[in-house]
Amino acid sequence: MQHSTAHPFIYTAVPTRVIFGAGTRTGVADEAARLGMSRVLLVHGPAHQAEADRLAARLGHLFAGAYPRAAMHTPTSVTDEALALARECRADGIVAIGGGSATGLSKAIALRTDLPQIVLPTTYAGSEMSNILGETRNGLKTTLRDAAVQPETVIYDVELTLDLPAGMSGASGMNALAHAVEALYARDGNPIVSLIAEEGIRALYRALPRLGNDKRALKSRADALYGAWLCGLCLGSVAMALHHRLCHVIGGTFDLPHAETHAILLPHVLAYNAPAIAPVWSRLRKALRADDPALAFHRLGLATSDGHYRYSLEGIGMPADGIDHAVDLALAQPCWNPRAPKRAPLRALLRRAFGGKPPSSAD
Repeated sequence: MQHSTAHPFIYTAVPTRVIFGAGTRTGVADEAARLGMSRVLLVHGPAHQAEADRLAARLGHLFAGAYPRAAMHTPTSVTDEALALARECRADGIVAIGGGSATGLSKAIALRTDLPQIVLPTTYAGSEMSNILGETRNGLKTTLRDAAVQPETVIYDVELTLDLPAGMSGASGMNALAHAVEALYARDGNPIVSLIAEEGIRALYRALPRLGNDKRALKSRADALYGAWLCGLCLGSVAMALHHRLCHVIGGTFDLPHAETHAILLPHVLAYNAPAIAPVWSRLRKALRADDPALAFHRLGLATSDGHYRYSLEGIGMPADGIDHAVDLALAQPCWNPRAPKRAPLRALLRRAFGGKPPSSAD
């Protein structure tokens, strides 16, 4: 959505405290104490066991227990297990380390307990900056917004991203880019968030290709994490639209990897919306230095996924007979979008994404 000072708007600042830099995780105990935590529950996934152990040591006497089985799409069955542990160890605060799965679990516990949270992201997902929680129950993923799930502090430590594989870096980065892209045409957008979105897109779009050459390059990682933080701010500031609805529906229903689903769908949904977002299209052309932003994102997805995962919905496990079901679910849970979702063009969009074809706004 194009804004000027002649158009009324509402802007509410995201209340999360941000600590950004290299080596910032060493201050986690001080931050926990500042928030009044004395018995910390540490949540993470299996892939982050070693770093979680080091974090527990840094917490020292504040550490009360750990739940190591955070899972993609935040199944409520996993939340129930972690919640039982939180009560057993009398936790009065949560520290989460990992990607969106760990952040989601932390938020789910906070929703049910109102415990304060500190999140240490290891990916570029961005959900740590939002009051959004997506949960899956009996195969159905739903989302909500609630102030109770907004983390009190996010510690961005660039060093925690150095070992993120190149393919995952690309997918996670495009997940973050989707937040900023949808913020530019959000129904409740405002000029502050639009400026943040453009800066986040510029920083992340330029950093991601460099990670394929040297994934441990601190400067490139810092640029990527900075861009991801700004994109996450967008997610936490305005309402998302069709792209996020499709990703939640498809990812939760077919248990697809979250970041890759975002990465694959971003160019296609942007192309779908192109006829209705001419001012945003112009801003994206400037930010990306590209004539066709949707095609530019598609090429970025192809380049960053090469050799790591197949850049198509089919390649990440969506069944061919699931397209119509996905369309049904998306239309059954309507959301605002600059171009109204219709069955035939949505089906065409998903078929292109399923086959890994370039995006098109022709339908």
